[in-house]
Amino acid sequence: MTALVVGLGNPGPEYAQTRHNVGQMVADELARRWSGSFSSLGRTHAQVASIRVGGVGPSSVSAALAKPMSYMNLSGGPVSALAKYYGVAPADVMVIHDDLDIPFGAIRLKRGGGSGGHNGLKDVSKALDIPDYVRVRVGIGRPPGRQAPADFVLKPFTVTERKELDLVVALAADAVEDVLMKGLAEAQQRFHASD
Repeated sequence: MTALVVGLGNPGPEYAQTRHNVGQMVADELARRWSGSFSSLGRTHAQVASIRVGGVGPSSVSAALAKPMSYMNLSGGPVSALAKYYGVAPADVMVIHDDLDIPFGAIRLKRGGGSGGHNGLKDVSKALDIPDYVRVRVGIGRPPGRQAPADFVLKPFTVTERKELDLVVALAADAVEDVLMKGLAEAQQRFHASD
């Protein structure tokens, strides 16, 4: 069975380097690591790359990496269409997304839960008809002062954050690989060890 890993974000170059697109940055990193190439997939309204995590041996895992080409708050349609296309049960979908409630640079993994005000997750949960999919949560921290969260997530990372961003994206990609190869519980032990 092919695993389905979806990096959330907004389409278009004006959003490419914003906090809300960190999920797609992680998908791009995974495609780079495993020689995947993104292309449009029919009516799913998504770009997809096929990869094999772990190389070509019997322990490797086949995965479809996807980046919805809809706006964030309409992510559910493409995710649901992809799950149907690949025959992946909603509970087996993995979604990578930005999270305001986690400090910048921290990676947290969980199955299910609420949307925490994240409109992309809200739409995915509604479209899949369950909230119990795996989430790879990439911390972006809270907005400074009185800046509205909706404005904050659509802004680029600060100069200071950008110095660490490649490392954060790489760490999140490591987390996805761990979930695929070792399972959620073991991946959580590694990435939550500092809690």
